[in-house]
Amino acid sequence: MAKTKDEWKAEAKKLKARVKALRIRLETEVAPVVEGALAAAADAVGDAVQAAATAARKKANPVSPLAPKGGFPALPRIAGVEFAAVAAGVRYPGRTDVTLVRLAPGTTIAGAFTTSATRAACVLDCEAKLKKPDGTSAGAAIIVNSGNANAFTGKLGTEAVSAVTGGVARALGVPATRVFSSSTGVIGEPLPHERITAKLDELKAALSADGIEMAARAIMTTDTFPKGSAAEIDGEGGPIRIAGIAKGSGMIAPDMATMLVYIFTDATIPQAALQKIVARQVGDTFNAITVDSDTSTSDALIVAATGQSEAEPITDLRSRVAKEFEAALGRVMLDLAQQVVRDGEGATKFVEIRVTGAADAADAHRAAMAVANSPLVKTAIAGEDANWGRVVMAVGKSGARADRDAMSIRFGDLTLAENGWRSPSYSEEAASAYMKNEELVISVDLGVGKAARTVWTCDLTHRYIDINADYRS
Repeated sequence: MAKTKDEWKAEAKKLKARVKALRIRLETEVAPVVEGALAAAADAVGDAVQAAATAARKKANPVSPLAPKGGFPALPRIAGVEFAAVAAGVRYPGRTDVTLVRLAPGTTIAGAFTTSATRAACVLDCEAKLKKPDGTSAGAAIIVNSGNANAFTGKLGTEAVSAVTGGVARALGVPATRVFSSSTGVIGEPLPHERITAKLDELKAALSADGIEMAARAIMTTDTFPKGSAAEIDGEGGPIRIAGIAKGSGMIAPDMATMLVYIFTDATIPQAALQKIVARQVGDTFNAITVDSDTSTSDALIVAATGQSEAEPITDLRSRVAKEFEAALGRVMLDLAQQVVRDGEGATKFVEIRVTGAADAADAHRAAMAVANSPLVKTAIAGEDANWGRVVMAVGKSGARADRDAMSIRFGDLTLAENGWRSPSYSEEAASAYMKNEELVISVDLGVGKAARTVWTCDLTHRYIDINADYRS
């Protein structure tokens, strides 16, 4: 039977009431849930996009334009030295981050380390062992990890060093006093040493005389390329070879060693003589570079002489062979130091600062480092701005004695200022053109004496900020 008009009106009224109830429920119950889900989804997408952007930014760390054009050099085998490297997950999963070096019995070891008041536990351990060199007839080892500096970690840091060096000693059958460790990376976080000791058997099995490049890569942090250098001299009775690797890119400033450096030679030389040579060569190499004026807590230079060369032992530092060996070692040290500057975080310019006419060596160093470390000088260089007034400023604040009316400033072969005034031959166009070069020389004569100093630095770009703003994230 068909519904009457009144029945249709009554049903329509009921339907309207249900629609109204559903609308109210939608607004009060369903909508907030949907909006919350959409907001969460948006946040998740946003976080994912941000994470992807951060990862891409970190991944987009191109090799420095100042890197050696030929890539990692072909380094000679050093008899008595073996290398291995593995991924231990010290900080990042899947990253090769631990290096082990086994050294033959009879190896003598010398070193130099950061003078930071907050130096890491591994540095303190190495310093203590080198103050009492013993057991030279036994083998030795070096263990290095990246990702964690084990610095400012108190008692836990000391315990971690003991665990790692003790584990290496047991694995290789060498005295713990002959195991030297280094750590580089984030400061203030406990070193997960169990991740390193868990890999010792794998490291031991992988030891090879041909693994030096792999070792150089494993110790990198923000480096964009592995660093290596080599030299060879004619000893009495055979050649003496030297090969070294280094890491370093930021937190680079003098006070030894400004990075991690491991140099190996097959020379036969007493520990005291080797230590004397290393100490003499540090000043003009690793203590003559700066990237950002910050001295690390963890820097170390270790030089190991295996005594495996057929050449006669070096016993007299006044001999021809000793002098040639020291010069060759100095060249390797300087090459590695300059490679660190060339890999300065965000660097696009390699800069040599030459100071002459200083009253003494200390003043020459003060003035050179003031110019090399000045953010205003370094940013002007990055912008290819021939702003020699900033050099004047840096010298003036350095504390070095200088005769304002006798000073001169040169960029390359161009004299920009002399006799306390802008040079009559000054050309802004020529100076600006010079600043476009990748390698620059800035020379300052203080006009008060005969002392001189040369140091090396790089420019300061926004890339430096990008790298260091995200370093721990």
